[in-house]
Amino acid sequence: MARAENKETAGPATRLVADVARRMRIKKKLTQEQLGKELGFSGAAVSAMETCAQPASDEMLVALERVLGEGMGVFEQAREYVRLDKYPELFKDFALPEQKALTLSSYETLVINGLFQTEEYARDLIGGGYPPLSEQRVNELVEARMVRKAIFDRDPIALIELILEESVLTRSVGSKEVMRRQLAHLTECAKRRNVTLQVLPLNRGLRGEHAGLRGGLTLLETPEHDHLVYMELQDESLLITDPAKVSAYAQRYAKIRAQALGPDESLGLIERLAGD
Repeated sequence: MARAENKETAGPATRLVADVARRMRIKKKLTQEQLGKELGFSGAAVSAMETCAQPASDEMLVALERVLGEGMGVFEQAREYVRLDKYPELFKDFALPEQKALTLSSYETLVINGLFQTEEYARDLIGGGYPPLSEQRVNELVEARMVRKAIFDRDPIALIELILEESVLTRSVGSKEVMRRQLAHLTECAKRRNVTLQVLPLNRGLRGEHAGLRGGLTLLETPEHDHLVYMELQDESLLITDPAKVSAYAQRYAKIRAQALGPDESLGLIERLAGD
């Protein structure tokens, strides 16, 4: 459901799309109901988009390009920026670098990495957090997270690594069926040629050394071959660009990777858990 407070908090791309769509609609002498019919949406949905009460979904932007775009690609280009408007503040600085990354290497200790989440896992995770979010906001965040998956099939191809603390695989989010399907999805991701997935065993500390005890992190290489580190804690995030600090985190990540199970052994563990 559209919310009035969204009009005050809408991001710049959302506002620009709303203004351009309204002007193009008027130019074509269409009512909101008429435009909605051509788009495959209700007139109320068009009104909500134009007033920024509800940002245009990816699906609506595709339809707007088809009906109002006039071959200029304005709404198609806007998809990336409207998506950024929908992300939480803590993630916005990392969203664009992630989309364009040559390599992504992540270590996760609490939940499945967002790129690897199924829609239902993401919905239960986001919807079950605190403070509670409106249904509309949950839908926006889930949609934005699912669109991020385009990096798996992007050209040029991105190389993606994920190391999961074993406890992540047994920490229930949603129902048992949601978790079973999430684990099955992980096994499919692991079989991609551009993906490496490893598991850091729970008993790693028994060997007297555990490089991952300070929490999760993501390493990223940009198209310009710069290297970044991104971390989240509670509702805060940190994007590190200083080469010396990035190098130190990269060394720690390399140690975590060396202490994890190999890709084949990790896949076998996930497959066994998915079958339980």
